[in-house]
Amino acid sequence: MGTTDSKLNFRKAVIQLTTKTQPVEATDDAFWDQFWADTTTTVQDVFALVPAAEIRAVREESPSNLATLCYKAVEKLVQGAESGCPTEREKQVILNCTRILTRILPYIFEDQDWRGFFWSTVPGAGRAGTDELDDDDGARPLAESLLLAIADLLFCPDFTVHSHKRGPDSLENMQSIDSCEYIWEAGVGFAQSPPLNYIHDLNRTELLRLLLTCFSEAMYLPPSMDNNVLNPWVTFFCSTENRHALPLFTSLLNVVCAYDPVGYGIPYNHLLFSDYREQLVEQAVQILIVTLEHDGGIPHRPSSPSSMEEQESTGPENLFVNYLSRIHREEDFDFVLKGLARLLTNPLTQTYLPNSTKKIQFHQELLVLFWKLCDFNKKFLFFVLKSSDVLDILVPILFYLNDARADQSRVGLMHIGVFILLLLSGERNFGVRLNKPYSVHVPMDIPVFTGTHADLLIVVFHKIITTGHQRLQPLFDCLLTIVVNVSPYLKSLSMVAANKLLHLLEAFSTSWYLFSAAQNHHLVFFLLEAFNNIIQYQFDGNCNLVYAIIRKRNVFHQLANLPSDPASIQKALQRKRKSPDVISRTSSQETVSMEGSHPAVPAEPGTLKTSLVAIPGIDKLTEKSQVSEDGTMVSLPKTDSSHTAPSDHNTVVGTSDTESNSGRDNEDVFYTEAEMERRRLSNASSTSFWAATPEWVLSWKCKLPLQTIMRLLQVLVPQVEKICIDKGLTDESEILKFLQHGTLVGLLPVPHPILIRKYQANAGTAMWFRTYMWGVVYLRNVDPPIWYDTDVRLFEIQRM
Repeated sequence: MGTTDSKLNFRKAVIQLTTKTQPVEATDDAFWDQFWADTTTTVQDVFALVPAAEIRAVREESPSNLATLCYKAVEKLVQGAESGCPTEREKQVILNCTRILTRILPYIFEDQDWRGFFWSTVPGAGRAGTDELDDDDGARPLAESLLLAIADLLFCPDFTVHSHKRGPDSLENMQSIDSCEYIWEAGVGFAQSPPLNYIHDLNRTELLRLLLTCFSEAMYLPPSMDNNVLNPWVTFFCSTENRHALPLFTSLLNVVCAYDPVGYGIPYNHLLFSDYREQLVEQAVQILIVTLEHDGGIPHRPSSPSSMEEQESTGPENLFVNYLSRIHREEDFDFVLKGLARLLTNPLTQTYLPNSTKKIQFHQELLVLFWKLCDFNKKFLFFVLKSSDVLDILVPILFYLNDARADQSRVGLMHIGVFILLLLSGERNFGVRLNKPYSVHVPMDIPVFTGTHADLLIVVFHKIITTGHQRLQPLFDCLLTIVVNVSPYLKSLSMVAANKLLHLLEAFSTSWYLFSAAQNHHLVFFLLEAFNNIIQYQFDGNCNLVYAIIRKRNVFHQLANLPSDPASIQKALQRKRKSPDVISRTSSQETVSMEGSHPAVPAEPGTLKTSLVAIPGIDKLTEKSQVSEDGTMVSLPKTDSSHTAPSDHNTVVGTSDTESNSGRDNEDVFYTEAEMERRRLSNASSTSFWAATPEWVLSWKCKLPLQTIMRLLQVLVPQVEKICIDKGLTDESEILKFLQHGTLVGLLPVPHPILIRKYQANAGTAMWFRTYMWGVVYLRNVDPPIWYDTDVRLFEIQRM
């Protein structure tokens, strides 16, 4: 009964607050204490008992009361952080204030006039009835007090960490606590694993949820190209002002990387008891990804001009980024990599008992964390590539890419997976590691094959390109760039993978596809470059690919003889109108899918998704490096690549199906993907924008790198035909045996230098990551639905 009473009292207090037209004095403790003193409400109760409409009504009609409520709740947290919450009642007050602030903050952020409120020192500065504190000059802004109190409370003995006190009477002083002794989990920089305590986990989760809500002000600002605008909440929390920055960063990272969802391997264990650690891990990984924002720049703070001048233009250092970039011990790297690989592989785990193992849902956050680790800590990236452990990250990524290819609500997941592979493919070691035989056999609906991890990568990429949804087209350039980057190191492709690559070339080199958009011929250039790399640098082991090239030799001859007269261009485009599908869906030699696999399916109707900004084109995403003879890479100066059509007016104005950023001529414009799609369709319908001309076709046709392949065909085709006639061969294996022992030494053109396109960060990708990351956080926090139905501006929420 007590619980019902407390809910009723809490609801009465909320109604009183919304109906009072006069400001309630901050000193009226009897009134304000109703919100947190005697209640045993859960966070779900608070969300149910404080409706959005009522928060907005108080904000508009009695702003001083909302200001006082926030101020008093923060004051309680500060008091708790100072006292250390020795009694159960004080702990309950802290949790109630935490829940109320989590509920209210998004409504403060959605109103531009209120955003500066937490950065003012006076509660409700300048608002009626609350200016009696004006003389308090040395006071901290409310936001800073709140963030420091949360940080203190996250290391509060007997509340969020185990107490180290020696006797029943000794109290731990919150001010003198060395939080580095209270790190939550063993791992990086900390050896002891404290005993699990689910109450501590629950309390940490509540405080981290509030912290995430504080950081979410970023959701209420529209996307902007200006990377110097930082989130003031994150900037302050990750600065030297927060004395717990190091132990908290370490606690978050260790809790995530040490988590093992399968536990002791008991089937169905997740159905028997609730896993409080999982909720904590989810909040921890979300806090990590949103705090690890690039540093430099000025925090966006609606404050007075004088305080802005004191800020150095570079801005304060983000300590989380600093600590992450300074991890260097091999055992720390090993702990982090193994932990991430274990969690990323978890959803792939197959057991004979259906639903018997726990499946985690936060793989998107883990991929962003892995990305940030590689981006901010190059030593970590080299450690990942030093051994075959990188394949433990590769296989789950390929699984997610293959699984999400038909689901438009997961287009962001497709992008982050491809970005990670693009980053890895810029390093020689990645290509070398791909030669390891693939024997794991995670169930995926791809053709069964026997081969290496390189074969797996190519087969999955082929599946994405031929059976993915239309909105993945901007990624085709990235997928093929990855293939080109690894191609010089691939020792022996399987027949299945070789056929897939030739099928892609066949599809992309049809005349109607080449003539239908200004950028489509780039895909042919990428594939030819990959073939040339393999023939020139790995001919000996690649008889399957050589055989596939010989079998499909007509594709290369047709490319070399591509007609460019106006009549042929028109005829090809008319053919397109009859069959507008981008790629023939009938795949080359489609075979049976792996046992136990499920087909990729579109999103369920009603699924929510968040919009993304468009990604920059591949030329902006990467920079070219040349591999010199000793294996080192030399950056090449930026020039128009051989793929780029000359920039006469005809080609620049047009936008293509594979062009990823239609705002190319207007770089500071961000389009959401929906807007991009509308522009693309309107461009397609009005041919006045761009049309293939004979001059345009000739401008790139003469640069097609066909010499190596034509020479190969010239030498090998007569030899293969002769063997077939002489020996009456119809058997592939005999021809393969001949090709295996053949050689083209001295017959091919001089090998070209290896070109690698390395990922390079830029404003466009930084903005893409911000919108994607906050979109994931928005959609994953549904219980309680922290930001649901608030006026978010960083992205649009769309229903499938």
